[in-house]
Amino acid sequence: MSFSVTILGSGAAIPTSQRNPTAQYVQCSERHILIDCGEGTQIQIRKLGIKFQRINYILISHLHGDHYFGLVGLLSTMHLLGREKPIQIYGPPGLKELIMNQIHAGGGGLAFEISFVELEKDSSGVLFEDAKIKINYFPLSHRVPTSGFVITQKVKERRLFADKAKRDGVKIEHYHRLKAGEDIEFEGKIFLSEDYTESNGPELKYAFCSDTEYMPNVVESVKGVDLLYHEATFLENLRDRAIATKHSTAGDAAKVAKEASVGKLLMGHLSARYENGESHLEEARPVFENCAVPEDGDVFVV
Repeated sequence: MSFSVTILGSGAAIPTSQRNPTAQYVQCSERHILIDCGEGTQIQIRKLGIKFQRINYILISHLHGDHYFGLVGLLSTMHLLGREKPIQIYGPPGLKELIMNQIHAGGGGLAFEISFVELEKDSSGVLFEDAKIKINYFPLSHRVPTSGFVITQKVKERRLFADKAKRDGVKIEHYHRLKAGEDIEFEGKIFLSEDYTESNGPELKYAFCSDTEYMPNVVESVKGVDLLYHEATFLENLRDRAIATKHSTAGDAAKVAKEASVGKLLMGHLSARYENGESHLEEARPVFENCAVPEDGDVFVV
């Protein structure tokens, strides 16, 4: 699976026997990303057989404890397991001070470097980009500065028909240009990329909408993504509670999914008052049919 999302925690505010606080592990073109790190995240990582040291990028949506209380413990475990390679952490202002004060309070340190990148309130842009993936962030509307994220798997290099290219006399040094979509002219002959390669799949996108009330700007930020995770803390009968806490209902999540024309909707961050997600599905499906309520440990391929 070159692009997948593992749900480590799908609950809101407090852990329950069924759901841990928010955390997700994303693999995208051999890049390993942790989104949020609620209490118990490292236990989930161990239970699910995920390798701690593969994680190179950590995205923290906001500074409510159920989204970052597990981070110090995770970093400490990485240190104890002998990690030496650096790690990149993206999050709101104040995260670096919170984390480093806790690490230094015990008189210790870490054997690896942490690079913190602060996400300013109400800002958006590109967090990270290389040849294979891109990570964008955008503002949400919650009680504290909060960001959502879009992870894009870029269009892969085209697949080469190597036997045909060799038979027709295409030079090996020209293969990479054909795979990049270029046509080649060599010794009076023209070799068309479309004759010697085929598409390796389209660009794919996964969007993560952490704690937020419904807002039209979010729709634009997640427009057309293949998979959308959107918080759905409450049902519509608790609309007053959702408004007071700046959270979303299942209906809100479905509305965003429909207006953004996404491929599939995952609803998470469920309040501990709900034993399961059946009522969320009943509320959301009349608005947006292709939706699910994930359980901890579920894996979704983008």
